[in-house]
Amino acid sequence: MSVRDEREPLAPRTTSLYDYALFRHGIEPEGRVPRRGYPLPEGSPPEPGRPRMPWKQAQAEVSSALTPLLADTDPVRAAEAVHRRADALGMPSRALCAAAARLPLADEDAARRTARQLTRTGTTPAAVGVGLGLLTRLGEPEDVPCLKVLGLLSSFGPAADALDPLDRQAAAQLVIRGRDRSEQLTPLVGAIATGDAEAVRAALVAVPDEPRALLSARRIAEAADLHGLLRARPVDPELLALTGRLLHRMSRDVGRRAEILDYLSATNVYAYFVGYADRLPPTPELHELLLSIALDLHSGPAALLDWRPHRREALLGGLERLLAGPAWALGPDAPSGGEDPAPAAERRRADWIRRTGRKPFAGTAARDSHPRWEVAVVHDAADSNSVETRILVDGLPLLPALFGKGPGLPPEHLVDRGEFRAGPEPREVLLAEAECTEGCCGALYVTIRRDGPEVVWDGWRGAVGPQPPPYRFDAAAYDAEVERAERDHSWCWPARRTARLIAAGLRERPELLSRWDLSANWIATDWDDPHTSVLWLVFTPPDGALGPEGTPLRLYFEWRLPDDGTPPEELTAAALDRIGRSDPKGFARLRRGSSELAASLGYSWSDGSGQDA
Repeated sequence: MSVRDEREPLAPRTTSLYDYALFRHGIEPEGRVPRRGYPLPEGSPPEPGRPRMPWKQAQAEVSSALTPLLADTDPVRAAEAVHRRADALGMPSRALCAAAARLPLADEDAARRTARQLTRTGTTPAAVGVGLGLLTRLGEPEDVPCLKVLGLLSSFGPAADALDPLDRQAAAQLVIRGRDRSEQLTPLVGAIATGDAEAVRAALVAVPDEPRALLSARRIAEAADLHGLLRARPVDPELLALTGRLLHRMSRDVGRRAEILDYLSATNVYAYFVGYADRLPPTPELHELLLSIALDLHSGPAALLDWRPHRREALLGGLERLLAGPAWALGPDAPSGGEDPAPAAERRRADWIRRTGRKPFAGTAARDSHPRWEVAVVHDAADSNSVETRILVDGLPLLPALFGKGPGLPPEHLVDRGEFRAGPEPREVLLAEAECTEGCCGALYVTIRRDGPEVVWDGWRGAVGPQPPPYRFDAAAYDAEVERAERDHSWCWPARRTARLIAAGLRERPELLSRWDLSANWIATDWDDPHTSVLWLVFTPPDGALGPEGTPLRLYFEWRLPDDGTPPEELTAAALDRIGRSDPKGFARLRRGSSELAASLGYSWSDGSGQDA
């Protein structure tokens, strides 16, 4: 990077942050950059600790203070004025950057010139933050070198946002360096800095297949130029396997918009991966990965990419033919009982493959004048307890297109409870909730109603972007799909089936719990041990006793049923029989609730009462 051209500095006349970053980079041995970037110059004032305010209020304050100044066509004079006002606002640089990116601008060319002056000669994070925010909207290729330099400083992570539309690879390098808290990507960052493609390839395939290392799979692929590596080495088995892991990680819709939708090279990388997948060794681990990729292409966010006509279907067909070949056939079922953990994990993988093997390749009905809808229940092999309900309209997934803040609710909430059934009265249904809860980032609702020979989905609430249109489905075809989904248990493993059967049994016979003043709070499989069914039961005293804050006193009991090889139907019958014969408070474990209520009933948190059956 070259030293910048001479420009008139901003008052006070101190070294600009841009020049300081260039200097630090120049004196470091081999130009090494700390994981979180270079610290600000010694003596720099700390970032303001101003109390947080609502975003709209902050945006209004920044707009009122800075918009008139940005209309000045003299960039030096405008930058000096913005510099003073930005510092006086007392806001963190990130907040100023975000607000500046949304400012109304009467003269974009004048604002661009001022932004360049701020980023190259600004002496405080506030002033440079405003410049970065403006260049996020107005930046041009000539701004890339300056943005890369500012990205070397610890305070200017937003430089990656400004770089994104101009140089995706440079932006990704800033992001993965800043997010590499475990330092598992340090070798990759170092290899990318050398520009040696072979070193990058070696470091990339060595990245651990762990959530911490693959926290931002898209940024890893962009920073390492995965697409370019595949073009040069399309038959490299290690690179292909790593590509599959990155694609599947990008396709997961866990609490945020799936990364795959923002990966510009996605369709080409999928084509390389599937086109050369026959070069992969036919191991159970890779069988699981290939099948996961097929599910992503069939019903996950990857189906929403800008595919050429019939291209996605062709890739699915290629995966189907490959996995149907003799080399990928599964061996016989392993015997049960007495095995060490490794064979048990292998059996579970084989069981998932057998249960899932046909789902992404099943044919669909021909399209008629009505939109076609389908329900796909997907159990993600990468997350042994993650099950989501996917809704497809005309073969494309609906929820990531309309919401994208979290996957569809599990089938226990949508399918088992008959939420999709269309009755004579309109009914609002919760389809998906943000991973961080509805109160934080929202949820997606739809109203389902029957209108003569059609079922209508409308009255959407919580959709991201424009209001979705009403969807009208042929009622007969709709009802047939609801019935099929409610009968389909092929995705379900034994412990999950046990939990579902117990929940259904308690819904059908509510008196089993009500006689003990209990209700079902949550019935599913344990999050950390998906092969154990768990019942959380709530005791509410019949006298309606209230606590000090006026809330009802309650006790929460947990009953765990490990999968011991007994068929789910038999486990369910035995569990329901036991609940009918004896009070679960006597054999389930007291987990939480009112200490006062527990003491009055003779329960103790430490006396061993309520041990697992």
